Amino acid sequence: MSLVNVSTFSAGSGTNSVIPEGMRVHLVNPSDMSFGTAVITPRWLFVLAAATPEAFGDPVICDETLEQLDPAAIRKGDIVGIGIHTGNALRGYEVGKLAREQGAWVVYGGIHATLYPDEAIELGGANAVVKGDGDVVWGEVLYGCAQGKPLPVYDGGRIDADKFVAARWDLMPPSSYMWASVQTVRGCAKHCSFCSVWRTDGQKPRQRASDGVIQEIVELRRKGFRFIALADDNFYPVTLTDLRLARAQGNDVKVAQLESIRAERFTLMERLADLPQDMIFFTQITMEAAEDLDFLDAMRKARIRGALVGVEAVTAEGLKSVFKDFNYSGDGLVKQLQTFKDHGVHVLGSFIFGLPSDRPDTFEATAVLAKKAGVTFAQFVMMTPFPGTVDFIAWEKAQAVNPEMVGGTPITRYWLIPASMRPKMFTPHPTMSSDEIRERTQGVWDRFYSYSSVWARSGCVKSLKARLAFVLISRLYRQMYAKTGISTDSARKKKSNWMARQLVKPLRYLFLAKPMPELQIPSHTAKAPRGVVTAGEGVLTR
Repeated sequence: MSLVNVSTFSAGSGTNSVIPEGMRVHLVNPSDMSFGTAVITPRWLFVLAAATPEAFGDPVICDETLEQLDPAAIRKGDIVGIGIHTGNALRGYEVGKLAREQGAWVVYGGIHATLYPDEAIELGGANAVVKGDGDVVWGEVLYGCAQGKPLPVYDGGRIDADKFVAARWDLMPPSSYMWASVQTVRGCAKHCSFCSVWRTDGQKPRQRASDGVIQEIVELRRKGFRFIALADDNFYPVTLTDLRLARAQGNDVKVAQLESIRAERFTLMERLADLPQDMIFFTQITMEAAEDLDFLDAMRKARIRGALVGVEAVTAEGLKSVFKDFNYSGDGLVKQLQTFKDHGVHVLGSFIFGLPSDRPDTFEATAVLAKKAGVTFAQFVMMTPFPGTVDFIAWEKAQAVNPEMVGGTPITRYWLIPASMRPKMFTPHPTMSSDEIRERTQGVWDRFYSYSSVWARSGCVKSLKARLAFVLISRLYRQMYAKTGISTDSARKKKSNWMARQLVKPLRYLFLAKPMPELQIPSHTAKAPRGVVTAGEGVLTR
């Protein structure tokens, strides 16, 4: 989790400290590419702004996906907080060094800094690093800097959901984002080999109560946002299988816990349904939700119209290799994906290429399946071992025997290699070269996002305006992720960046709505608990 959130800064922890006159707090979201307008708000910036004690004033926020940081805006003695993940770590370290040159205190947080605090200190000029959640500890960090004695590392741990705090959306630059984002749960019970979430955020769902979530969404609709991303690790934290297994084990305590989490999900969706009818939600969910028709029905009523679903692979061998054999393959996978669509949930399918089981015909099979299943959007990524994952640990161990170097940097620290020199694939494939995998991956992107294919899929929406928005967002998505992410030619990347900047301008006007400053939080009467699995066949009761 990035540098995030706030809790009331406790007495006795520096609240009486003198803050140097003129000291300002800066929060920077690093990026090598700036598009002028972004699709989704980088939530951590505005949540960490809420974590900043009032004594420090309002933080100065810089999102480099909009525009690059101006170092001159940083003064000697200021505090600069930088949130990094593996993809933007190198740029983040550049920002940190620029801030140090200006005489500022530099603090890093985020998932990458949590995994590599020493790296942020050695390469990024950090005075301090926040590991884990920043919600409660951020105030302590700021007071430590104000006193001139910050600790090298602060461990924020994994806080309980009742300490999650809403973002400072009043600090958001106007007309800069198409979608806003609200988080309802952290953590994921799964253990996919390519994902670090379950290792960093934990496998126990930490779920916010619906009151705070709804209040934050209402605030955003007042500002004119009607598209909201529910930025969760997994919006479906309790599966029917989880409940059946707990019952079979006779674990009444666990059953009660799971039922409570599940019931709160239904309460949240019931309350989303009471919000203005022009509001649309998008989230991230596991494939197992396709087996839970009550849950999908509730999503439809809540106008959760889209979900990022980790399909990953279309073969049983591929799924097994990434510890995701709870997913279906082949015709079973097609049926699951169609179930989402039948319940009004459009799928953004995520597929991984470069798995050991992949062969040249895997690419064609994936493209065919995505079309057959009616996937509305898709992303096709090349296998990357991310730090903190099972895949990375195995790869790093194998590389220790005879480490591969690129420009003097171990390939197991690929995020430190300049983009122009960085390989697109890091782990050797048993039957295909990296270039072949890259070219075939690009081919699938091109086929799925061809104008004819996009226009055919745009039939899922009704009005001409909506179809136009669908075509433009499809084009933007391809430019931002396929062209800039897969291309090895810097000139092509530059052109794609320019084209993306042009596309986002009209799209912003298509997504934003007229503000509703007088909107109130709808009254809500709790309904009877839903989604409780019976002790018999697992049929859901209402």
